[in-house]
Amino acid sequence: MTRSNTHLVLIPAFNPGRLLSLTVEGALSNWRHVWVVVDGSTDGSHDALVAHARSRPGLRVIVRASNGGKGAAVLTGAREALAAGFTHALVMDADGQHPAERIGDFMAASMAAPGALVCGRPVFGPEAPRARLYGRMLSVCLVRLETSGRGAADPLFGYRVYPIEPLVRVLKGTRGGRHFDFDPEVAVRLAWIGTPAINLAAACRYVGRERGGVSHFHYLRDNLRMVGMHARLICALILGRRGARAA
Repeated sequence: MTRSNTHLVLIPAFNPGRLLSLTVEGALSNWRHVWVVVDGSTDGSHDALVAHARSRPGLRVIVRASNGGKGAAVLTGAREALAAGFTHALVMDADGQHPAERIGDFMAASMAAPGALVCGRPVFGPEAPRARLYGRMLSVCLVRLETSGRGAADPLFGYRVYPIEPLVRVLKGTRGGRHFDFDPEVAVRLAWIGTPAINLAAACRYVGRERGGVSHFHYLRDNLRMVGMHARLICALILGRRGARAA
């Protein structure tokens, strides 16, 4: 297990079910500092972790009083991490989709290029729903348009190491990026302020409900949110208002 005073693993979690504990244990097996941001969960999945954190060095659980979305949870954790002296955070999902065994490789790439955003390029297994794979192609194409081909190879894959200060800055500069629009919006806005991207292959596992998989994606609501996000970004691009303003 690698120790670092600058890099930590950050896991936002909202009602993730029993997979949360497995995800956290996998992360702790590969990295010293692992923080979980509980985003107003009501399923009790974090209760054991809160107790465990009292005696487990490196594990911290931050509990938000209400659900604000993935981006809001990441922003909470990022601000706390900056205050604690960390400079980089590997964000991974709580539902078992992201590979804990690649944490060390991604952190090493970040340490070698600390100014870069280290992005996962997903490698899907045969269990991945075809409809989901085809559906993400539109976002990939739109983000390539919005960033002139720079940035994340797959803007919807959230397994990334962020330089925390630029991440907080771009989130403070927009009211968007707080829900399922977080991953593509910050990828675009970081590219706009000149953050280079390093894309590394990483396995993406789809975990079915029979194995404890949980999805909070609402097809109509969240697709409309994505449409609104891309409309805002394209308008900002056309009007030349790409820079993140201070909040």
